[in-house]
Amino acid sequence: MIHWCLKQLGQLTSKNKLSILIYHQVVAEKDPMRPSEPDAAEFRWQMQLIRDYFNPLPLAEAVTMLKQGQLPANSVCVTFDDGYLNNLTVAQPILQELGIPATVYVATGFSHGCNMWNDRLIDLIGNQQITEFNLAALDLPVAKVSDWASRRELAYSLIPKIKYQDYQQRSTIIDQLYADNQTSEAKPKMMTPEQVKQLSELGIEIGAHTVDHPILKSQTLAEQTRQISESKQTLESWINKPVTGFAYPNGKPDNDYTSEAVVAVAAAGFDYGVSTQWGISTPQAKWCELNRFTPWDKSHLKFHLRLVKNKLGL
Repeated sequence: MIHWCLKQLGQLTSKNKLSILIYHQVVAEKDPMRPSEPDAAEFRWQMQLIRDYFNPLPLAEAVTMLKQGQLPANSVCVTFDDGYLNNLTVAQPILQELGIPATVYVATGFSHGCNMWNDRLIDLIGNQQITEFNLAALDLPVAKVSDWASRRELAYSLIPKIKYQDYQQRSTIIDQLYADNQTSEAKPKMMTPEQVKQLSELGIEIGAHTVDHPILKSQTLAEQTRQISESKQTLESWINKPVTGFAYPNGKPDNDYTSEAVVAVAAAGFDYGVSTQWGISTPQAKWCELNRFTPWDKSHLKFHLRLVKNKLGL
């Protein structure tokens, strides 16, 4: 009854208000090093709730309707960043079963067997064969871990120390950490070009997410332009379809990208761009900086309620 009432409230208040949900991975089973990533069961009930009480739409279609002021009430779009293989193997079958459209933004530089720097770091610290980590590459003392909680605490304390460095320097640091700790890489987590094409052929919209996932603000204008345009061209060659949407890496306006990148996205021929700024988008939105938002709640009711509050701007 409460869910039905929330749906009716949305019908009355959310016309021309678009919620775009942001995900990264959907893991088959819970990963102790990535507790915030939903597993298949959690993602399924979230998508069932979206199907039953909202109006799930393909993002490109929703953007067109929003521009025209014709977006239906309770409209929601589902998106994924980075290009993880489990978007194809775990999330896509659930989305297909429930009739939920989605968009996946792919950072093309990681589609040939190399994992993203943050995953490489998390996997290193999550390696249960190691209990003392040599952190000389970060000018830090040896760090000891004893359980999953201490491993998570260490990994997520190190990420901010690396995130805002140049993308090439990030790779160099991670390479050195692996060398210093004498261990090997985890298996590739990202889709290959062939798998990206497969996902596209299954009806998932493919969007661009740069080549190397840099913090665009830290790059020269020429490098920003290359990262943005090259990712579009590469993906179009892989899937033989136009790529019309772009997602900014990390995605916080001013902090992670500036107006330079926004101009470059428009100049590259994208129809829209998405940030990670929380909130909804309306017909007055900046089309190359649409907001995205995902409830973090673990109960059905709180998840639903937070989506409705987001629609209401609360």
